[in-house]
Amino acid sequence: MSEQFLWYIPNQAEPGHRGDDAVDGHNSLATLTGHARTLEQHGWDGALLGAGWGRPDTFTVATALAAQTTSFQPLVAIRPGYWRPANFAAAAATLDHLTGGRVLVNIVSGLDNLAAYGDTEGDQAHRYARTKEFLQIVRRLWTEEHVTYHGEHFSVTDSTVAPRTVVRGARTHPRLYFGGASPAAEQVAAAEADVQLFWGEPLDGIAERIDRLRELSARQERRHPPLEFGLRITTVVRDTTEQAWADAEARVAAMAKGTLARDPRRQAATGQQRLLDLAARGEVLDDNLYTTPGKYGGGGAATTWLVGTAGEVAKSLRKYQELGVTHFVLSDTPYLPEIRRQGDQLLPLLRG
Repeated sequence: MSEQFLWYIPNQAEPGHRGDDAVDGHNSLATLTGHARTLEQHGWDGALLGAGWGRPDTFTVATALAAQTTSFQPLVAIRPGYWRPANFAAAAATLDHLTGGRVLVNIVSGLDNLAAYGDTEGDQAHRYARTKEFLQIVRRLWTEEHVTYHGEHFSVTDSTVAPRTVVRGARTHPRLYFGGASPAAEQVAAAEADVQLFWGEPLDGIAERIDRLRELSARQERRHPPLEFGLRITTVVRDTTEQAWADAEARVAAMAKGTLARDPRRQAATGQQRLLDLAARGEVLDDNLYTTPGKYGGGGAATTWLVGTAGEVAKSLRKYQELGVTHFVLSDTPYLPEIRRQGDQLLPLLRG
């Protein structure tokens, strides 16, 4: 398939996410719509909308932005447990129908403030077993009628979703993205996801994981189209190499002083630990993968950065493409001006 290039829209209750401009009405409909429409104008396919308790509801934001745009594709992050599979399948199918097939879905199984919305989880094995059932039920509800499924975690009986998702060519339903670096997560991705979304690891690490996931898919006799691969990473693009590194290092210095806080709930995650381990390997890996940001702030995805001119960052991203990565979720702050800069300078080099 052709490559897909997405951005990130910070649907946050508090302003200033990861150093973003702290503007009035940062999460108003006007501001968020401005981001989505600017993405359309500057060549992006859409944007990831993050999920988590204490943030604006992701599906509501995605619906509002889809109604204000014409080609913008929301990659809607959702959590099993916050949603039950039949409720989500119906909501997503409705939005997909109304938008002519623009919905993308990112299934998140990481830690959250579960008790705040009445959810509970067991250990990691339990969490990913539940996610696997969620994926199986949602996909069946989108592609079959009169679905009956009785699992350990979820059940539906004689369930049919209406309206149906948009079918266009090989597309029968919204693409299901999934992250996670643990063995349990990779088992789920290999069997049930459409896209495995990686965080910003060096090329050798991504190559190793792609090989392992393809082997796991074959071993599990995967029933779906071949698993695809995506990369979520920060791209610090400036007119000169020197300016890019000066800006990146200044931001990390501010993070080291505590101006950007790390989310403590993410520290136990396998993916987060992999990013911290990278910093021990070196401050800069491959050509321009800056690992130091992961030591100080933000936590989670996008805490390793590709730094340089548009040409240098494009060269690095093309190496991921050569490994088999076809979906990219990029970002930098302040988000809105970087949508324009990178849409105009970086995307033409990647799409070319």
